[in-house]
Amino acid sequence: MMRLIGKLTSILAMALASLAFANAAMAQSWQPGPMGWHYTPAPHLVEPRDHVVVRDTSVAADIYVRQVVSYPGHEAPGTLVVDTRVHFLYYVLGDGRALRYGIGVARNGFEWHGSHRITRKAEWPSWTPPAAMRQREPHLPAHMPGGIDNPLGARALYIGNTLYRIHGTNQPWTIGHDVSSGCIRMTNDDVIDLYGRVTINSRVIVLS
Repeated sequence: MMRLIGKLTSILAMALASLAFANAAMAQSWQPGPMGWHYTPAPHLVEPRDHVVVRDTSVAADIYVRQVVSYPGHEAPGTLVVDTRVHFLYYVLGDGRALRYGIGVARNGFEWHGSHRITRKAEWPSWTPPAAMRQREPHLPAHMPGGIDNPLGARALYIGNTLYRIHGTNQPWTIGHDVSSGCIRMTNDDVIDLYGRVTINSRVIVLS
């Protein structure tokens, strides 16, 4: 009898483990939505500090919601392609598909284009406004530690040896607009997702 109980206990434990794995897989998956398929990360993959950014997922229009789309380009998987004209960043998946994110881009007079590599990654980055920016906007602090009120948001991907970054924001309503001094702006929710996919030395192509 004890041996039978032991076997039943083992079977029950295996069943519970399988159920937990299935639930985790469902939690971290591609889910259908009104604008196509979008990625939903598993809750355990989000740091406790990051839960404060959930409120910023509302953007100007549904078209800027993160989703998988057809992609006609020929860049290698893992390449980041920034199309500033339509306010989209594409993370190339391969096989004619890309993960598309809505972005905010440079305002008039601050546009740029080129091909670079990601040289640094930072979580909840601090911000030191360049001297030229502080001259234009004297109210800016000399330095701001990372946090929910920091304009760089939850994550930053540093582009080459430039002053530009792909980063989060504390102003999610600006996605879809020409608003920055050259950086590529994303919602915190989206930049956390992208940050987990991008590696140092990933290629970044910014189109004019």
